[in-house]
Amino acid sequence: MVSSTVPSVPIPRSATKANPSSTGFDVKLFLESAGLGRKVEKFRKKAKLFGQGERANTVVYIQEGSVRLTVVNGVGKEAVVAILGPGDFLGEGCLTGQPICMATATAITATTVLVIEKAEMIRVLHQEHEFSDRFIAYMLARNIRVEEDLVDQLFNSSEKRLARTLLLLARYGKHGQPQKLVPKVTQEVLAQMVGTTRSRINFFMNKFRKMGFIKCNGGIHIDDSLLNVVLHD
Repeated sequence: MVSSTVPSVPIPRSATKANPSSTGFDVKLFLESAGLGRKVEKFRKKAKLFGQGERANTVVYIQEGSVRLTVVNGVGKEAVVAILGPGDFLGEGCLTGQPICMATATAITATTVLVIEKAEMIRVLHQEHEFSDRFIAYMLARNIRVEEDLVDQLFNSSEKRLARTLLLLARYGKHGQPQKLVPKVTQEVLAQMVGTTRSRINFFMNKFRKMGFIKCNGGIHIDDSLLNVVLHD
């Protein structure tokens, strides 16, 4: 629960609408512009947004590009937790009192993000219901995605898991049109995401390519027919 003792800060003019009959707050504009307690930052491909173990004090909203979240265990083994894209949040753990970042965020492509300070994020969640509704809906959807990932790992074959991973990278199921070309991801990264070996990924990628489900040329072109792999029993 957000504390009511958070100091009230005037809503920046850059995040207000001109229409006086509105609530005075524009969620889209807030997430697309810099202002009090938030700034827009650009990262080159492979640049680190934040690292595992670093202090957690900001929430990041992806405006453009894509970001990979990875974790490393005590013996140095790395695992890919998620690949996120435009419209996704990360670093939200700081809102629950998480003192350090639990994962490393790395830009897969040139990426633009909005970095929101913890205090500003709490203020907006507390004062702006339209924003808090959107954020809560996003977090619920992500929680459902985590549960689906677990079921996927427990019950589906590595071939189906790979097909589902590729479709998620292509943003299928998101609002608007899915992207046909996903950022170039190595087979090693796909193996970490799917939970199998690189050789199995290579085998299934070649199979998908021969069947016309995908094309690999400067990225991975996804055909709608790849859905058949996920839906087929």
